[in-house]
Amino acid sequence: MKRFFSARLMLIISMVIFGTIGLFVKNIDLPSGEKALYRAVLASLLIGGFLLITKQKIPFGKIKKELPLLLVSGIAMGFNWILLFEAYKYTSVSVATLSYYFAPIIVTVACPILFKEKMKAKQWICFVMSTVGIVMITGIGDLNSGSNHFLGVLFGLGAACLYATVILVNKFIKGVEGIHRTFLQFIAAVGVLLPYVLMTSGINLASLSGKGWGYLLIVGILHTGITYCMYFSSLKELPGQKAAILSYIDPLVAVMISVTILKEGITPLQIAGGILILGFTLWNEIEYKK
Repeated sequence: MKRFFSARLMLIISMVIFGTIGLFVKNIDLPSGEKALYRAVLASLLIGGFLLITKQKIPFGKIKKELPLLLVSGIAMGFNWILLFEAYKYTSVSVATLSYYFAPIIVTVACPILFKEKMKAKQWICFVMSTVGIVMITGIGDLNSGSNHFLGVLFGLGAACLYATVILVNKFIKGVEGIHRTFLQFIAAVGVLLPYVLMTSGINLASLSGKGWGYLLIVGILHTGITYCMYFSSLKELPGQKAAILSYIDPLVAVMISVTILKEGITPLQIAGGILILGFTLWNEIEYKK
């Protein structure tokens, strides 16, 4: 019982921290690609240091067949961050986060294709209603939304597609522990993001203010390195449904910060759309015992 509650507390803390990332990312004056690269670098150094201190060796001999999948998931994770950070740039944190939370529905639709699973009536309803929610948060019919807002939603949905890719690829990875998997994915992300940044924006760290450096370190070390470790450690101890329910703390915190601290507007229509996305996505993940 004590183990269960400590795992639950770790997951709650993880979700609260994840929900605040938009507040920090918006205050780092760097291109999105660079933010994603440094996030991966800092997290890799932190987790790599932890593995060294605790003398945890990665069994490369046993997992060599799964390394290509880890590479693919790491690449998807890195570019997922770029698109999410771009979404923060063009629309509010709340709308970007709600768009991003369309990822579980994408996974639900993809599973019948990849794993020969049948979609039940409940899953179709969740897909349709969540899609309606996405249409509502785009603010269609709201003349004040603007093309930048719509572009932000598209970036959020793009990030959701890439995050769904990470989830789906991880379903094929069976023999790699959570922290080893995360570390190797971050290394893969660094490997692909570094040449991407060099070919696009270049390195602009010299232009970053002291405040920006502080926010960057928080995003890389706290939001990524520490929190990912807490997140994956807690998932091993909690039932799937309990973890699914607690994961919705993340978007709720993000919306609260967007409205109260960042003073970003959100319309009643967008609130209703967000409720549809989160509500039907949650319902999709809950299975009732007969």
